[in-house]
Order: sequence, then C-alpha cells, then structure tokens
Amino acid sequence: MNILIFGPNGSGKGTQGAILKEKYGMDHIESGAIFRSHIKGGTELGKKAKAYIDRGDLVPDDITIPMVLETLAKSKDKGWLLDGFPRSLAQAEALDKALESSGMRLDYVVEIVLERKIARDRIMGRRLCVNDNNHPNHIAIDAIRPAEKDGKLVCRVCGGELSTRADDQDEAAINKRHDIYYDDKTGTMAAVDYFKKKGNVKVISVDGSVPIQEVTGLILKQLA
Repeated sequence: MNILIFGPNGSGKGTQGAILKEKYGMDHIESGAIFRSHIKGGTELGKKAKAYIDRGDLVPDDITIPMVLETLAKSKDKGWLLDGFPRSLAQAEALDKALESSGMRLDYVVEIVLERKIARDRIMGRRLCVNDNNHPNHIAIDAIRPAEKDGKLVCRVCGGELSTRADDQDEAAINKRHDIYYDDKTGTMAAVDYFKKKGNVKVISVDGSVPIQEVTGLILKQLA
C-alpha cells in the first residue's frame, strides 16, 4: 500500500503517519528527514536544499524529486507513506508523472483538514523529542502533554529531552509555511485538489480538529 498524506503544519499528520506505519508495516517517509539526511551527509543536493530551507522557501523540484524517488524506490516491497511532499501543484503533477514512469502505484491520498488558526496555535505549543520527532508532545493539549522529571518537561513517550524548533515560535515563519499550504491555486491545497480531480486514486479527507484517536479511526475506516 502506498499513501500520500497531506495536512498543514500543526495538523498531526506526522503522528498519524507513525500510527499507519506501525499498523501496516510500511515505511513512513518524511520529506524533511530526506532533506536532513542529505544535509547532514554533506551531499551536493543537501547543500542546495539547505539554502532554500533556511529561507523557508520550497526546495526546487529538480533537487527534491530525485531525492524522494530514490527513497520511495527502496520501499517498493514494504509500501510507503510519503509525508510533506508534494507541497505545490507543480510538484504533484511532477511526482504523479514520475511515479507512473517508475511503475509505482499510488493507492490513497489522506488529507487532514484543519482551520488555519488552530494549526498555528498547535505549532507554537508542540515540543520535539530528541529521540523521535513523531513522539507527540504538546504543552497545551492534555492528552499529549509532556511528562515532568526533576522539574523539567520530558517526552511523554520515551522520557527523552524536548526542544522547540526556532521557526515554531516565529509567527511570521509559520504564516509563510501556511501561506504555501493553504494556497488552493498553486500551493499544497492545489496539489490535494489535483489528486481529487484525477479520480483514479481514493482521497480520504478527515477532520483534524478532533482528538488523535478519532482522526486515526476516521482514516482507518476508509483504508482497505
């Protein structure tokens, strides 16, 4: 099973991706992790991607798509869930064409729908675990509030140290990312609409404002 998952920053798509990975034994491929791997490894593509990421801009397709396809190809047998890409209509069209050319089938598109203001507030309250960024921790949501140890907040899942991303506390940076996502002309929402209009892949749209378990239930109910 191969899945694309969409949702604005703050929608919990990383958490849902981790749940689907566990249930179906597929690889959860997060575009940011692909970039970080190349950046950490000092590859030429990584150096080019870093310049764009540091500005909060989209990494161009001629850098991103080769990295993404290389990773997806390694997961053909297990199946994959791709998180964080495509982020624009042009990327959706290019990815769709590349998947078809490589003989990889896209089975589902999962869209987590969330109001922009709620998404922004969620971003500013989230905390990242040093051991796994998909361990959910949020200072304003009781169900996933971090644990406390020796007077310090730690990951509720594994007890690891917590941190915040600098851009998670920067409203201007958040708005810039959301401007890209909520753009239904050329941005990420346009990418979602592209797959809806194609009609040859099932698109599952769920309400992201409800608790994590409910979102999971809504998704699983519609997956074969």
